[in-house]
Amino acid sequence: MSADNANNSSNDDQTPADEEYLPPENNRPNPTKRIPLPFEKPIVELEQQLAKLEAKPNPPPNIKEAIRNLRLEIARLTREIFDHLDPSDVVKLARDSHRPQTLDYLELIFDEFIELHGDHAYRDDRAILTGFAKIDDQKVMFVGQQKGRNLKERTEHNYGMAHPEGYRKALQKMQLAAKYKMPIITFIDTGGAYPGLGAEERGQSYAIAYNLREMARINTPIVCTVIGEGGSGGALGIAIGDYIAMLQFAYYSVISPEGCAGILWKHAKHADLAARALRFTSKDLLELGVIDEIIPEPLGGAHRDHRRMAMTLKMSLLRALRQLESVPRDQITQRRYDKFRKMGQFEEAATV
Repeated sequence: MSADNANNSSNDDQTPADEEYLPPENNRPNPTKRIPLPFEKPIVELEQQLAKLEAKPNPPPNIKEAIRNLRLEIARLTREIFDHLDPSDVVKLARDSHRPQTLDYLELIFDEFIELHGDHAYRDDRAILTGFAKIDDQKVMFVGQQKGRNLKERTEHNYGMAHPEGYRKALQKMQLAAKYKMPIITFIDTGGAYPGLGAEERGQSYAIAYNLREMARINTPIVCTVIGEGGSGGALGIAIGDYIAMLQFAYYSVISPEGCAGILWKHAKHADLAARALRFTSKDLLELGVIDEIIPEPLGGAHRDHRRMAMTLKMSLLRALRQLESVPRDQITQRRYDKFRKMGQFEEAATV
């Protein structure tokens, strides 16, 4: 696969100020191809007005000025809405099937990808993709969860929900990377590990727990990025790393808001309340010390501009890899262990 550089197209009458407000013209979503989320509808209505004006051939100066003003208004409204999203809205964005997924990033970021299949025991789990990859001149082992967009893809990848064999496959490839002294990059995007009967019979919880222990011991740099959903143990199974980043509108949680609401309030209708209580947004987790970086998304979310999002993510990955290059190999596992031990807050009850 070859890297695809961002190509910012512009009109002759478009000023530099306009260009930074909205995604490039070719990457702006067609409103007819995607059902907008409820909070996006005011933006989409303005974009439809803009599309009608831009479709006019040889527009007079007053139409050009109206187009420019409408672009500025769309940018202002988009920024205002997305700067004040509720956690439940962030969940909706993270789950949006139009967001770039692992296979999209493999195409846009990496120069090469040679997929490695199977867990040497049962079968190849397509919910997790693994293989040798190359980002610029750096060779890495890649591990990423893939959901799929249409029914065929989602069936193949099981909606990104891995079985035990998926976690075994991931760990084996990471151990192979350590053998060849290659850094590891993981992309997390799953609602959770697959909870089916077969997965439980084959040791789902053990497979995840085993990965947690063994990833803590792998003697090579590991860079983890939550690109969409970071659902509980299903995410953690490939997320023990030295550098952990999250896309701006991803979420990373011990449980889904619907699951939390069902346990605490006995009904999923309280999911919005649970979402606020769980503190799983990128901003929350940076404050809590769970992640190291928030990777900004294009104005209006990653689904609006896959190329720009991919280039931003690529820069983050390269920075993280450069930082970890300077860490001595005999210290990396201890640093990783200490990193996770420092997470969280503890309160001790006063003794009487």
